[in-house]
Amino acid sequence: MKISPAITRRTWMSLLAAPALSAVFPWPESFRRHTARYLETHRRPEGGYGWASDVVAHISPTFGVVGSYQMLGLDVPDADRAAAFARDVYPVPEARRKDRPLWRLDFEQVQTLLWLGRPLDSFRPLASTWTRPAEFTTRYELGGNPVFQHQAMAVRVRRLLGLSPAAGDGAWREYFLARRRANGTFNTTPASDGSAGHVMNTLWGHFAAECLDMNLPAAPQLAAWVNSCQLASGGFTYAPAAAVGGVDDIAYTWCALHILERLGAKPARTAACAAWIESLYTPEGGFQDRPGGEPNPLATFYAIDSLRLLQHAPVKSARPAARAKRQAIPAGFDVFSIQVEAPGAGSPREAVLLAQTLGIHLWTAKNSAPGWIEEAQRLAGEARVPVRFAIGNEEYGTYFAVPGLGCYSHLVDFVAPYDDAAAKAASVPVRTDGRPNFVTPPGAMEKMNFPYTWEQFRGQRIAQLRKARGRMVWQFLENEELTRALLDDGVATGSYSAIASFHFGNENFLHSQPYLHRWFGRLPFVGLQDAHGQESWWWGNQLAGFTTLFAGRDGSWDSWLEALDQNLVMSVRHDAITGWKTHYAGGSPELRDFVQRRAERWRWWDASGAQARRPAAALVLLRPGMRFEAGAPSAGAALRLRLWHENTGQALPREPRTELVRLRVDGAPVEPKLVETRSDRYFLCPAPDTGGAHRAEAEIRLLASGRITTVATAWNGAAAGV
Repeated sequence: MKISPAITRRTWMSLLAAPALSAVFPWPESFRRHTARYLETHRRPEGGYGWASDVVAHISPTFGVVGSYQMLGLDVPDADRAAAFARDVYPVPEARRKDRPLWRLDFEQVQTLLWLGRPLDSFRPLASTWTRPAEFTTRYELGGNPVFQHQAMAVRVRRLLGLSPAAGDGAWREYFLARRRANGTFNTTPASDGSAGHVMNTLWGHFAAECLDMNLPAAPQLAAWVNSCQLASGGFTYAPAAAVGGVDDIAYTWCALHILERLGAKPARTAACAAWIESLYTPEGGFQDRPGGEPNPLATFYAIDSLRLLQHAPVKSARPAARAKRQAIPAGFDVFSIQVEAPGAGSPREAVLLAQTLGIHLWTAKNSAPGWIEEAQRLAGEARVPVRFAIGNEEYGTYFAVPGLGCYSHLVDFVAPYDDAAAKAASVPVRTDGRPNFVTPPGAMEKMNFPYTWEQFRGQRIAQLRKARGRMVWQFLENEELTRALLDDGVATGSYSAIASFHFGNENFLHSQPYLHRWFGRLPFVGLQDAHGQESWWWGNQLAGFTTLFAGRDGSWDSWLEALDQNLVMSVRHDAITGWKTHYAGGSPELRDFVQRRAERWRWWDASGAQARRPAAALVLLRPGMRFEAGAPSAGAALRLRLWHENTGQALPREPRTELVRLRVDGAPVEPKLVETRSDRYFLCPAPDTGGAHRAEAEIRLLASGRITTVATAWNGAAAGV
């Protein structure tokens, strides 16, 4: 591998993160081979490597595997295919390279190719446009601060491509200098706010400074600050006496050791640090991030490089760290489904139909209008559909902050039962300290830009929810450093009970924020519908595309809470987004086996992979006063027919999947009127409202197969029918 004359050997090694000559370290041969066997279990058909809980390859575990091979002095098997994957497969839509770009992923691509000795020319045109820090919307981070790690990774990519340092790097230098604290640490927010640094951001800041040839002022107290991050276990946390989620972690330890190595210093307790890292080595041949988890390729990369920095050849730990708890499935349990933040608007009758046909046992309705849940539950009871409607709200516009790491929204998503008076009260809490309410009023998303501290939010809002048998669900946050603090706090205190994975559209948060895999085995992974739009019917692609499954005695709320507490929860996606292949998120091997053996009870696709349970149409009798039903008449009765269409992520109808052949009322053909707006599409016709029994039948053709199916509804005179 050639080193540019303009790059010193020291800087080159800094940029690589895992030095090219690390293979000379005398690793025990048994350790090298055993670890290599573990790494190869993550190879996926695409040529790259994936997480243990994922069926597809991803650049982050590929980076971890290839980097580990590099340090172990071993060749990567089938390196050509691994390189092709690293070069060509970006894990999120291309648009994200410009909108809140995730430059850590670009760095992992470039670094992986460098380790494999492959050219980088294809990355130069895009990276040449990265001339300043990214814009970041205040809708997500109140101060508009871009994620520090991603800005540093952009600069690292530019240096590796020979684009920096350059005369046009002034905006980059200004950004990093503004976030450097007097003691030499860095963090997400500007140092002028008086907040402290973070060990990970400090390393990223030093990497960036090296890439930009910045001469940072001396910081003689930095080594002492880093050493004060070492805990009694021997591992390091992210800051001295960290108040939120201040646990030991291999990533924090790796960052601390790299900073100390740059300063010519060592850990205060070197032997304890080495012993702690050794304790994370598992029988499979990989390393955990910290006690109580599962091994993964990125943690393995951090651990091997940390041992190299310590010049410590690993031996079998006398005190191996605890592993993630594996819960056996109790006898008598079955598989049930919950849709988190499913629609809470539009026709409750069609919501009940969708729940019945798709086998949804718990439907948590997102930000529903008053009375919607009661009406949906009443209709489900009348039709004897075994679904329980509950609360699944997202509190838009609520921000909370951790000093130095930012102040973010989109972190307040929760589920709670509706048949509990305390839960109803908790869904619209009233503050008693004179500050504005936690919940955003309708239409006021941008008017509640006031931050809470995390301690305030956890101690008040989350405490209210848990008392009402509600639970918080982590939606998304692109700031890894803050995510780590809050989710580690969640593991310790129960503040967060689950992590969102599959999301509407083509988002999978486990792919855009791959560090979430760190909590596999610690917190359940759920699917987050995050419903938008005005009608449940036009959310059919999502409801029939991914779901959350849990093992329990029944489909009750209590069984759901028990499953959350015992991590008997997993998420499944099978739709056009996955290419009609089945993707899983979360779930122990025991749970996945349990779920798969009962697939006929929940699976919504047939042997060909196509949807098999989605209703072709919904035929609803409408009467005056049905305030949630579009087309309800002011007098008399009417019939409304909605057909199956594809729909957008904003619940708008797209291309049809079915067509109306004929509609009959009491055996006579009728010609319904087509009502079409931007957000809705249905047929409407008057219905007889005289005494006696009436019946309507609609013949529907499925366009893909040509098969004809019939949907029907019946009613009696002036009383609502079945």
